Amino acid sequence: MFRLTFVFALLSVVHLQAAESPLRVKVLCYNIHHGRGTDDKVDIERLARVIQSVDPDLVALQEVDSGVNRSSQINEPEKLGELCKLTPVFGNNIKYDGGDYGNAILSRWPVARHENHKLQSYYPKEQRGLLEVEVTLPEQRGSLLFFATHFDYRGNSPERLPSAELVNRIIATKGNTPAILAGDLNEPPEAPAVRELARVWKRTNDGELPTFPVDTPKRQIDHILVHPPARWRVVETRVLDEAVASDHRAIFSVLKLAK
Repeated sequence: MFRLTFVFALLSVVHLQAAESPLRVKVLCYNIHHGRGTDDKVDIERLARVIQSVDPDLVALQEVDSGVNRSSQINEPEKLGELCKLTPVFGNNIKYDGGDYGNAILSRWPVARHENHKLQSYYPKEQRGLLEVEVTLPEQRGSLLFFATHFDYRGNSPERLPSAELVNRIIATKGNTPAILAGDLNEPPEAPAVRELARVWKRTNDGELPTFPVDTPKRQIDHILVHPPARWRVVETRVLDEAVASDHRAIFSVLKLAK
């Protein structure tokens, strides 16, 4: 009886220590160019291999097709989820070429809910969105919010700053719930929309890690940010050395979340 009680007590201590230690979170942000690589081939299996190379917990994808003719009507979120053994969530923003087009998220952890917020749009037929997913963390650590987005690409676009302001208004309603934002923001770190986000969020890299164009990257326009900053520690952030599967390079962060 004493031995059994001791075992239960030991297991309780181990569980408590696990819950109190920082949780390691691996995040990938990748504009997949609807699966079309620099060789002009749509190859979803190749994209899956890039994603699997870093074994991420959470993946934010931009320029994702579902049922679109140009990509052979493949349901890309479902296919990537199946290949990577992750749960897919798709946020459709526009109807395009017989199907849907938008952002997607892949998650290792259970998805409790999801919502696709529409960003302010100045251009007809080019609605953009902010896909929000709430995941249930392991070890009874509660929830984490993960956001995937893609801001307008045009130079001096009137959309990007209002989009960043909306993102900040949304996160202001979430209290102290830990959150990660990942996306193709189409701006370098010193530009207005990224600076607006950085008032509230913390970027996971200092300076600039170029992600675009894919062959000889010169600018970082793909970013990962965390909130609230005090709860997160960045272990590493790097750009993946893969230059064929898409027209962007993927950016990857390893993070630690304090309880």
